[in-house]
Amino acid sequence: MKFIVRLHAEITIKSRSVRQRHLKVLTGNLRTLMKPLDSSVRVNSRWDRIDIYHSAGAEVTAKIIQFLQQTPGIAYFEQVSEHPLTEFATLLEWILASQTQRLQNKTFAVRVKRKGNHEFSSIDLARYIGGGIRARVPGTDVALKNPQEEVVLHVIDDVVSLVEHRFPGLGGFPLPTQETVLSLMSGGFDSAVASYQMIRRGARTHFCFFNLGADAHEAAVREIAYFLWEKYSRTHAVKFVTVDFSEVVERILEHADPGTMGVMLKRAMMRAAGQVAQLVKAHALVTGEAVGQVASQTLSNLRVIDSATDALILRPLIVSDKQDIVDQARKIGVEHLSAVVPECCGVISQQPSVRVNPELILATEQSVLPDSLINQVVANSVAVDIREIRVNPVAGPAIYQDSIPDNAVIIDIRTDDEEELAPLKLAKHKVLHIPFFRIARKQDTLDKNTTYLMYCQQGVMSRLQAIYLKEQGFVHTGVYEQTNLNKD
Repeated sequence: MKFIVRLHAEITIKSRSVRQRHLKVLTGNLRTLMKPLDSSVRVNSRWDRIDIYHSAGAEVTAKIIQFLQQTPGIAYFEQVSEHPLTEFATLLEWILASQTQRLQNKTFAVRVKRKGNHEFSSIDLARYIGGGIRARVPGTDVALKNPQEEVVLHVIDDVVSLVEHRFPGLGGFPLPTQETVLSLMSGGFDSAVASYQMIRRGARTHFCFFNLGADAHEAAVREIAYFLWEKYSRTHAVKFVTVDFSEVVERILEHADPGTMGVMLKRAMMRAAGQVAQLVKAHALVTGEAVGQVASQTLSNLRVIDSATDALILRPLIVSDKQDIVDQARKIGVEHLSAVVPECCGVISQQPSVRVNPELILATEQSVLPDSLINQVVANSVAVDIREIRVNPVAGPAIYQDSIPDNAVIIDIRTDDEEELAPLKLAKHKVLHIPFFRIARKQDTLDKNTTYLMYCQQGVMSRLQAIYLKEQGFVHTGVYEQTNLNKD
């Protein structure tokens, strides 16, 4: 069995030295992927292609196809069968043996590409094979434009290759022909797709997650990062860095102007991420922001966010529509993972400003988020080799709506402002107000034998906090969702 791998078009138009470097890197990546499959697999580099041979069974063939479809730098690849260059009549019999059933009652065209010195032209061979097929396969007719089927032959010196299947590749550049980047992961569609696009473009992509106070959220994001790495960049190890931002969030919620909270949080993330990037030797930060998608992503606010760090900030999705982002997430395989990790409801101000006052931001940061705090959270960050991550699905908590256990205590984990605007009042159940960012510190005041149900308006952070408490030994935890039926 043989595969012919074609380089992405942008590689083929580069200078000779750059093209050779990309070809060498891609060949090395493919050898790394193919080596564990079977001892018969061989990867040979040519000037205009990469040839892959193996003599193993269908399982290895399927695995090779999978790896080639997931490796950056490949325009397309072809699964071919080979035959020595002999008389045209012999070649016709060989082609008919495998193609007759596919071509019956269809229009077709024969395409021939040659490389080497031959006494015949490509058109000569195409005409002979095409005429033979038309004469011997029932219901066929030649159609050079828009045929239903194509018979593609590659003649290289004294070997003829018949293309059995052609598969699209990812395109892009081989890893790591571009410089290293650090992607800020939230777990949503945007950051996952932005990370994929940088990987596809040939950049080794480390992952950074800012934990706002929910370990279950971190586990979900870690799963997405691991999926992207294993599927699209497993040839090169990267880091998954976790930064505990719970204290930063608490200070913002307690002291920042409500309209500036989102921008202040992102500025704090950029300040910390710039330091993390230096630790992992990344040359740029990557985010999933798209202009105008939310209030913090207006051009004015993005400019304020960018000024928080000297690091280059790349935004691959800057002009992408949300539906296009979701569609690409589905295509690359992360939709089902990101769909269950929506944005947390805890750090979204009720009336965010689309044009924050930079002077107000800087003045607040100096007192609320000093450099010493950012330096400390970065110093306490945890970086792990992504190959050491073991993805364990986190079981979701029980959801309670109309039927609530009699002895249950509801914990309202919304911020102070949210709770004041719409207090949760239940006639038959006790309600505690503990903002989500204080749960970890307040857990010692809770009774592990009591049933605690978490509550927030969107239901995302409440699920994460319920899982967190269960991991801390609170067996009886769940989520309370308010409906029209259970409102007092």
